[in-house]
Amino acid sequence: MIKTGNPVISIYTEMTPNPETMKFVANKLLYPGKSIDFPDESTAAPSPLATELFSFPFIKSVFIASNFVTLTKTSDTDDWQDVIPTIKQFLKDYLENGGPVINEEQIVVTKADGGNVVNADDDDVVKRIKELLENYVKPAVEMDGGAIQFKSYDDGVVNLMLQGSCSGCPSSMITLKAGIEGMMKRMIPEVKEVVAEAE
Repeated sequence: MIKTGNPVISIYTEMTPNPETMKFVANKLLYPGKSIDFPDESTAAPSPLATELFSFPFIKSVFIASNFVTLTKTSDTDDWQDVIPTIKQFLKDYLENGGPVINEEQIVVTKADGGNVVNADDDDVVKRIKELLENYVKPAVEMDGGAIQFKSYDDGVVNLMLQGSCSGCPSSMITLKAGIEGMMKRMIPEVKEVVAEAE
């Protein structure tokens, strides 16, 4: 018997530079053009999907972006390979059954103090920093299952927040310093230093 209705969902995994995180990519948009980070279970309320994922004892944090979910495992979970089949099956079933990913109206608007959206009252340097993050940095770090959000700019220092696989990743500091800081200094001479704010 052929089932009609919901499309068949396929999920595949991608390693990230962070050994504690794994990227689960769907053939469906989960959160088009946006991303949201749930560093722990207490923050997961706006996302029924994240809430369900936290019910797995080995999940430490959940990051959802356009067509993927990046999961961070607890350090005492030995190997991703042991748990990947379970999570893939869960995501497939959840999405095929039309399970909700994000309840927009439940998101507490904390975006005002961060994010890469250019605001009317941003000064010229901040506008250029946000555009650079959006156009150059975001596509690259999304490939690795993470996100980097603008937090603040003050007197030559750019403060960024690392999310998803970037949070707690050993190589993210190298990316931040060698990659992003180097590029910003070249393209925005006012920038002297780029620092990361811990979650």
